[in-house]
Amino acid sequence: MSQPAALNGSAAATVRTRVRVPLRFPDGYETVADVFTFHGLADGKEHLLLGLGDWEAHDAAAAVPLVRPHSECLTGDVFGSQRCDCGPQLREAAERITEAGGFLLYLRQEGRGIGLYSKLDAYALQDAGLDTYEANTALGHGEDERDYTAAAQMLAAVGVGRIRLLSNNPDKAGQLERLGVAVAERVPTGVHVSESNVRYLAAKRDHTSHSIDLDAAFSLGVTA
Repeated sequence: MSQPAALNGSAAATVRTRVRVPLRFPDGYETVADVFTFHGLADGKEHLLLGLGDWEAHDAAAAVPLVRPHSECLTGDVFGSQRCDCGPQLREAAERITEAGGFLLYLRQEGRGIGLYSKLDAYALQDAGLDTYEANTALGHGEDERDYTAAAQMLAAVGVGRIRLLSNNPDKAGQLERLGVAVAERVPTGVHVSESNVRYLAAKRDHTSHSIDLDAAFSLGVTA
């Protein structure tokens, strides 16, 4: 594989294991992932890179892979919580990346990096009236403590230095660019809105400039 530009100030990670895993989602959608683990990730966590679809085509045909960095969300990804849009985002990403060829980065940074228990504490504060960012800071955390150094390391380890980024979050693009990953295009995800998460999505749109068109989603009857 061709080698991307060196990470800005970060040591290189190397592939530890590659294993093929068939996936099946609750709605019946199926795909197959080449799952990579790594040595040398900056934060020492067990992040995963899933190669989906014809992900190796970027090497032979100079195509730019579609990539989604997805932050782990136990409540949304596993239990189907409707307080966020994480589960539907993960499901959407798996299908879109399979069709286009690329990578799903499953990042172990629950609750914007504050952890599962703290995220649930933040939920309690949200029930008392705070938004998702205010709740994090009220607990003594940053609004968003996620760091995408490991994501950039994983991409570099599989020879990817230029991507199409599947995300509504401008911070992901900014961090990856600063880490030496060229974002050729920002591709928005769908808007997975429900009565239970609309305030959460509005806070992301208004506070951190996520590209989320809630008005259009409601006019089309789009829900999670």
